[in-house]
Amino acid sequence: MLISQTEPLAERQRAERVVSALRAAGEQTRLRVLALLTEGELAVGELALALGQSQPRVSRHLKLLTEAGLVERAPEGAWVFYRLPRLHSTERRLADAALATLDPNDPVLMRDSERLNEIRSARDAAAAAYFERNAADWERVRALHLPEADIESAVLSAAGAGPFDLMVDVGVGQGRMIQLFADRVRRAEGFDTSRQMLAIARASLDDLRAKAALRFGDAYAPPVERGSADLVTIHQVLHFLADPARAIAEAARLLKRGGRLLIVDFAPHRLEFLREEHAHRRLGFSDAEVADWCDAAGVGDLRITTLAPKRKGALTVKIWAGDRA
Repeated sequence: MLISQTEPLAERQRAERVVSALRAAGEQTRLRVLALLTEGELAVGELALALGQSQPRVSRHLKLLTEAGLVERAPEGAWVFYRLPRLHSTERRLADAALATLDPNDPVLMRDSERLNEIRSARDAAAAAYFERNAADWERVRALHLPEADIESAVLSAAGAGPFDLMVDVGVGQGRMIQLFADRVRRAEGFDTSRQMLAIARASLDDLRAKAALRFGDAYAPPVERGSADLVTIHQVLHFLADPARAIAEAARLLKRGGRLLIVDFAPHRLEFLREEHAHRRLGFSDAEVADWCDAAGVGDLRITTLAPKRKGALTVKIWAGDRA
């Protein structure tokens, strides 16, 4: 691409950004990185394992991709996550154009994807083991950082009075969200990947069995009919997931037009022990990234509630509520 020095400065700068992005993408390993990031945000260590390369080498490639705008860098405590640029941005269009040149059946790309799936499977197994170990005293674990009464009052307020014909709870845990909305819903369905959690939830919801159904299911492939729910809740689930954006997109697909998505999770924090001891993958979420994910999923009019900690060392809880257009 030739850049004329007589063109307006803004045009020259835009052209230079495009040239820089194309140069950054024009290398095999960096294209492989972009291909892996189509499957969700990843830490540098995960990318290194999937690519079969050293972390310093992968970090150099990520630095070039980040400088070119083809990858976004999101530091979080001791970790750094990388993701593709926002949808509809110039940088995302350039990244998508580079990815369109790849053959999905290329054996190198297929091997990278297989390695990534193995990494994720191992991580998911570790998280599942954590849930199984802690299912019996889950309320005690949650009480370490959640002022339940205040949060539940705010959750009800954010959801609205209803009534809701069908509520779906993603990652039902012990069934507390279904209990909370029992008098506002006609039917409720919850699913979880922990069978022990489901057993506990069934026991706790025994008196609601006429209106509440529980089943085994994954946030990335919900076992619920699309476009059927008036209310979908994702309560303290996203921070365990490798791809929270995908989980939000799948949850949004369950909603009827005008249906409400309600997300409860933590604001950004630096309590690394939650990763090490409690299987948290993400240390909270910013309003901007949740808003971007909801927008991409077709959920708008986002209302945000912030519940600041009442004691030293407690976590700030956020509630994001939006409606499907």
